[in-house]
Amino acid sequence: MNTTLLIIVLLLGVILLALEIVALPGGVAGVFGVGLIVFGVWETYLMFGDTVGTIVLLCAIALCTLMLVWFMKTKTWKRFSLEEESDSKVNQLEHTVQVGSRGTTISRLAPTGKALIDGQPTEVHAVNKFIDPDRPIEVVAIEGYRIDVVETSDNRFES
Repeated sequence: MNTTLLIIVLLLGVILLALEIVALPGGVAGVFGVGLIVFGVWETYLMFGDTVGTIVLLCAIALCTLMLVWFMKTKTWKRFSLEEESDSKVNQLEHTVQVGSRGTTISRLAPTGKALIDGQPTEVHAVNKFIDPDRPIEVVAIEGYRIDVVETSDNRFES
């Protein structure tokens, strides 16, 4: 392995680690990033000996630490975080929805979304398929707070 490729492996590892911290949650990019850094440091020890290997190891640790501190100080991670709070409750039913009630979808049901049933917006769950907006639906089951609906082909019952 030549020196240029070794530098690319180390920098790619640091970049993947940075992406894990800021933009790609889930651990995959972080694992590959750490793996590339470890591989790059290992190869440095094998190619150039203990002194250069230790210097590269310390530089990699320092670069990762500086990058983490920089991300936290510049609040880069805040651009990717959700700051909006939801204070709504699921299906606060002030009206009675019953099996057989009909209405129309407000949003796409994929499979959960909003529908207008008896003139009231309600969160509903499509059974067995997605339903596009402005389509007629019928309530087929109510289990706790989950209201299951199916698309109907009869437009006479739209609300």
